[in-house]
Amino acid sequence: MPLLQAVFFNRRLGNLLGFLVCVALIAYALYSQYGLGYEPCPLCIFQRVAVIAVGVGFLLAFLHNPATKGALIYGVVIDLSALTGALIATRHIWIQAQPAGAVASCGATLGYMLDTLKFTTVIAKVLTGSGECHEINWR
Repeated sequence: MPLLQAVFFNRRLGNLLGFLVCVALIAYALYSQYGLGYEPCPLCIFQRVAVIAVGVGFLLAFLHNPATKGALIYGVVIDLSALTGALIATRHIWIQAQPAGAVASCGATLGYMLDTLKFTTVIAKVLTGSGECHEINWR
């Protein structure tokens, strides 16, 4: 039984597994974009950033292997990153659930907005969503 507990309740192993799951999610997102040709909308890109942040948190926790207090701090950072990603995903699903025409038409690309607008303005515009965030093209 102690060996089983060591395998299933090892914090460091859990951090490594969390990191590997994040790597797999980003790898599939990149495959979908470059292999299958699905262009991500701005909300998809923000969700990728959140997954990367969670993955970096897991990687740092794995490499550092902190004691209880440090593990708590890493856990809070990972949880906040994951919650941010979940909120963005929830907003994205809500936008996709709206009837056709209820969402504003497609706007400028994320790259263009980042080049021409303040970062806070870009975030506000992206989170309101637009036509490209309403499309579901992966079915």
